[in-house]
Amino acid sequence: MSRRPAALYAFATVVVLALSAAAVSADTPRISFQIATGSTTGTFFPVGEAIAGLISHPPGVNRCETANVCGPAGLIVSARTSGGTMDNLLSVNDGGVESGLAQSDVIAAAVKGTGPFKAKGKQSHVRVIASLFSEEMHLVVRAKANIKTVSDLRGKRVSLGLPESGSGFTAREILTAYRVPESRLKLVPLDTPGAIALMKEGKLDAFFAVGGVPIQGVGDLLTSRVATLLPITGPVRDRLAKREPSLELATITYPGQDPVPTVSTRALWIVRDSVPDNLVYGITRALFNPANRNALSASHPSAREIGLNTAALMPPAALHPGAARFYAEAARAAQR
Repeated sequence: MSRRPAALYAFATVVVLALSAAAVSADTPRISFQIATGSTTGTFFPVGEAIAGLISHPPGVNRCETANVCGPAGLIVSARTSGGTMDNLLSVNDGGVESGLAQSDVIAAAVKGTGPFKAKGKQSHVRVIASLFSEEMHLVVRAKANIKTVSDLRGKRVSLGLPESGSGFTAREILTAYRVPESRLKLVPLDTPGAIALMKEGKLDAFFAVGGVPIQGVGDLLTSRVATLLPITGPVRDRLAKREPSLELATITYPGQDPVPTVSTRALWIVRDSVPDNLVYGITRALFNPANRNALSASHPSAREIGLNTAALMPPAALHPGAARFYAEAARAAQR
C-alpha cells in the first residue's frame, strides 16, 4: 500500500472511530454527579476522588464494560473540595450538591435539628448511601505544654478546628463530657494544617482533629517529639460513648508510637433524597464491586475499611431507597 492510501485509510479509521464515539456519546445522556469532600490535606478528598474515578461511566471506558464495575452509563462523577462535614451536610440538604462525605455524629445532630443545627432546622433531605470508615479523634498536645489530661487544657492555646467544622463539633462533645468550658480555653480557630504549622512554632498548645489514621502532618509532629497524642480515656469517655451512639471507643496507633485510647466517629457518604433511586442503586452497586476494592483501598489507609459488613450498620439518618435496595439484594445473595 502506498503512503498516500495508507494515510487516507488511517485518517478514515480515525474519523469512523470518532464518529462512533460521538454516536455513543449522543445516545447516552450525561449524568453529572458531585461528591463534596473536604480539604485536599484531609481524608475525605482522596477517598472521594477515588470513588469518583471508579464509579464514573463515560463513553468508551473499557473497564466499564464489565458488569456493575462502574455506575450507570453516562455517569460523570467529580469530587470537589469543601469546608468539610458541616458544609457538606448543608449543601446536600439544600440541593447545592448531590452528595458528600460527613461525620456520623454530626449527621445525627443534623437530622434531629440539635446542637449547631438548632437555628438551621432539621436537615430533612439528607439520606445515607454508605458508612465508609472510622475516623478517630486526635487530641494533639505540644510536648512542652504540660498537658496530661483533658482538664489540663484550661488556660491553654487550643484549636477546635475552623468555625462550624466537624472536628469542632466532636471536640465540643468531649469538652462538655469532661466539664471543660470553652470560655476557659484560649481558642485559636485553625484548620489542621494551620494548627500543625503553629504548633511547630511553639505558638499552639493543643488541637483537636477528626480523621482516619494517618492525618497528614501529625506523624511528623510525633516522630520529631514536638507533640504527643493525649489519651481520651476513663469513665468519662465510656459515658460519652454510651450517651452518643455515633461515637465509639477507639485506639490510635501511629508508626513507632504506643497505642493511644480515644473515641471515633464514622465517615458516611450522604446524598439528597431527591436523587433518583436507580442512580443511587447503580452507584452503590459499583462502590462495592470487588473489582474496585484494590484501587479504593490504595486511596487512603482508612479506605481499606470500606465493606458491605459495615456499610448499612446503624445509620444516623435513613438509607436512601436506592442504597437500601442494593443492601437487601446483597443480603439475599449472601444467604443463598
